Amino acid sequence: MAAGGGGFEDPSAEVLTEAAAAFGLLASPARLHIVWALAQGESDVTGLAERVGGALPAVSQHLTKLKLAGLVRSRREGRRQVYFVDDADVVTVVRLMVGQLTDRAAKASAPVRRLRGL
Repeated sequence: MAAGGGGFEDPSAEVLTEAAAAFGLLASPARLHIVWALAQGESDVTGLAERVGGALPAVSQHLTKLKLAGLVRSRREGRRQVYFVDDADVVTVVRLMVGQLTDRAAKASAPVRRLRGL
């Protein structure tokens, strides 16, 4: 592949397709929230539904899609299925993006908060 600006080689079409699919799955606020929650620690579907405020069947469907894409894994503990993010890079990307956007939102609203305090 041809080198782009900065000296990095362009990724293959296959890699770009896989990355786009992963980002597409994370483009859903509900699925992103689920991955965010699982990045903080493993959980069963009931705990996730309570945390993200989703209906149990909907959260279960989101988990199935995330699992099929390889972004989430699960293991059985007795009668419960426990979900977790097994890929540290996925956790890093999600934490970085959500953290950056949280910081931007805080900075954007900071002048308003200061003015209210006057």
